[in-house]
Order: sequence, then C-alpha cells, then structure tokens
Amino acid sequence: MIEPKTGSGYPEPYNLAAQKRQVRPLSRPAGLADFEANHVILPPGAWSSQRHWHEGEDEFLVMIAGSAMLVDDSGETPLAPGDCAAFPRNDGNGHHVIAGDGGCTFVVIGVAETSLCHYPDADLLYDAAADRYLHRDGTPYS
Repeated sequence: MIEPKTGSGYPEPYNLAAQKRQVRPLSRPAGLADFEANHVILPPGAWSSQRHWHEGEDEFLVMIAGSAMLVDDSGETPLAPGDCAAFPRNDGNGHHVIAGDGGCTFVVIGVAETSLCHYPDADLLYDAAADRYLHRDGTPYS
C-alpha cells in the first residue's frame, strides 16, 4: 500500500489551503520513470494546490469520485466523476481544484517537473531543478 502524503510543501501562509490534501505518488512505486501519476484526495473545501501553471510540464487530470470546482483564468468549471481537464505546459493559465461538499478524488498525470512553476495569486515561484520555493523577485524562502 502506498501511504499518502498530507499537506503541501508551500511556505507559510500558502500551505494552509492545501494542508488537508492527501497525495499518493503512484509512478515510482510501480517502477515507472517516463511520467508521474498522483492519486489525490481532497476533503470538502480543500484546495489541490495554489493556482499555478508549469513552464515545462503538461498536466492531465481525471476525476474519479465526488465533486469539485476547477478554477482557472477562464473562471469556474464544475467537475464530476469521469470529467477530464488538460493543462498544456507554458500556457500561463493558472489553475487548481477546490473540493465540493463531499470532497473529491482524482488522478493527475504529467512528466517530472524540471522547470519553473508560477503562482499568479501568490508571491511564489517553484524552481523544480533546485527543489525550492522563491519569491517572485527570485529571493528564496528561508
């Protein structure tokens, strides 16, 4: 059994909205190296992440159970089991998922991140190559 990791690696206060998120990384335990797949469980009202977009990573999400709201630059889109969402790399469309009243479960698939991840609503930038969070001006969080 793959134990879930609860919370996020975001610096405070950006970690609070995703602090109840549970993520099970599926690829490495299964011996896969070409892509990453994560099984995500969100309790009611929890965020999947801060709104973000990746310079070098395509993401594909498949809703498995429950309901959620996809929030991106286009507004809000309800998600139900069987719905899918695609997020092309470097499109600048910040996105995240907020769980509905009963919570939700989804799988998100992408390549291992090696480039920058941007957070349009926060003073936050993730440098995947160095595995560290930065302020937008490039100074590291302590």
